[in-house]
Amino acid sequence: MTRYKNLEGNKQFYIATANLLNLANPKRIFYENAPAYDQQTYQHKITGITELLSKAHADIIAVQEVWDSKAIEEIALNLGFSPEQVVIPLASNDSASLHTKGHGAQGTPAVGIITHFDQLESQLLEDVVTEAVIDIPDIGPYTRFKRPPLLLRVDAYGQPITIITAHLKSKRAFFLRDDNGQLLEDMDDPNIRVRAKLRSLCMRAAEAASIRMTIIERLLHTREPLILLGDMNDVTGSVTTQLMAETGEVNYDKSMRDVALFDAARIQSRYGWMKDVAYTHIYQGIPEVIDQLFVSEEFLADSKFTIGNIERVDYFNDHLKWDYPDRVIDHGIVRAKIRLE
Repeated sequence: MTRYKNLEGNKQFYIATANLLNLANPKRIFYENAPAYDQQTYQHKITGITELLSKAHADIIAVQEVWDSKAIEEIALNLGFSPEQVVIPLASNDSASLHTKGHGAQGTPAVGIITHFDQLESQLLEDVVTEAVIDIPDIGPYTRFKRPPLLLRVDAYGQPITIITAHLKSKRAFFLRDDNGQLLEDMDDPNIRVRAKLRSLCMRAAEAASIRMTIIERLLHTREPLILLGDMNDVTGSVTTQLMAETGEVNYDKSMRDVALFDAARIQSRYGWMKDVAYTHIYQGIPEVIDQLFVSEEFLADSKFTIGNIERVDYFNDHLKWDYPDRVIDHGIVRAKIRLE
């Protein structure tokens, strides 16, 4: 079980999310235009990520941008987990894997979850829910996630909790290419650039809507808590992030609390500690929070259905100030301390 149940018998745990910036095995090509890691570079990355994550002392770690399960399992072992406690099907190096045949993630990195708690259910959300499918300009219906979210139910001290980790489509412009990867558009044309960014926004919106519908299915008229966390590729108040959470709807309809999600940083019992230094990524020179952690009503201290509360949320981001050659990841780590009643 968790390492953090204290002597008074309080049931508490830490949960964190971290984008690991193309974590891959050594000598493994993951992008055609990116060099493979040599053994020294790989070991520097493993050691650096281990040191960063060890400061979070997390029982549950959601990870993004992982290419190979062997690499994340090595980090997990360094942190005191076992390989069986790593769930990352789309980056598997197991030759028996139906998803990867042992070759790890292909085309795009995968998300995963590491946990000390017993696993009750695991599910990949590969298909966009039918009601969330939209036509992407010049491409057509968007029916499958680029990076499928992972849903994992765990048993935390006898309390089942559903965890969903996601890595939504980035804001980066999506230009049309042929089957060989050659550009079909003029990237320097400002109007085309706008249209390419519109495609990315539409993809992210479809993914957010699909995740939202899965969340509703899990929460509607139930009392089992849910946590959504990961790299949402937009700020907390953005349209796409709020499409998943629908926090604001509670102001107009209290019954929405049943299916709404709440930003853990805003409902923490010690709110105010970190609000002036909270950022997880620096985008075009501007610090912003795009790595987020949302929880369901059951973690609201004032809910009649509460089963616990968010004691505090911490941001580990000092490494973002390091020189680029020293950075092993380019996102901050977000961690919440949750206490169950």
